[in-house]
Amino acid sequence: MSGADNVGGTNEMDAAPAAIRVEVLRGDPTPEELAAVVAVVTEAYSREAADAVAETEPRPSAWRVSERLRAPLRREIGWGRFGA
Repeated sequence: MSGADNVGGTNEMDAAPAAIRVEVLRGDPTPEELAAVVAVVTEAYSREAADAVAETEPRPSAWRVSERLRAPLRREIGWGRFGA
C-alpha cells in the first residue's frame, strides 16, 4: 500500500494484532491447548496493563518529605566559636 492510498490515516496493519510466538519446550500440545494458553496469558496481560496507570499527581520526593521534619535554620545563633 502506498502513502497515497492511506488517506484516512489508518492502516490495515495497525488493526491486526501483533504476531504471537509460542515456543513449546516439552510435550505435544493440541491447537486447542495452545489457544487456551494464549487466551489466558492475553487476559492476564490485559488486566495488568489496565491496572498499570500512572498517578495523576506525582508523589513528593524524599527530600520534600524529610524537609518537613527539620527545624528551620536559625542564622542569628552563629556557628559555635566562629559566630559573632
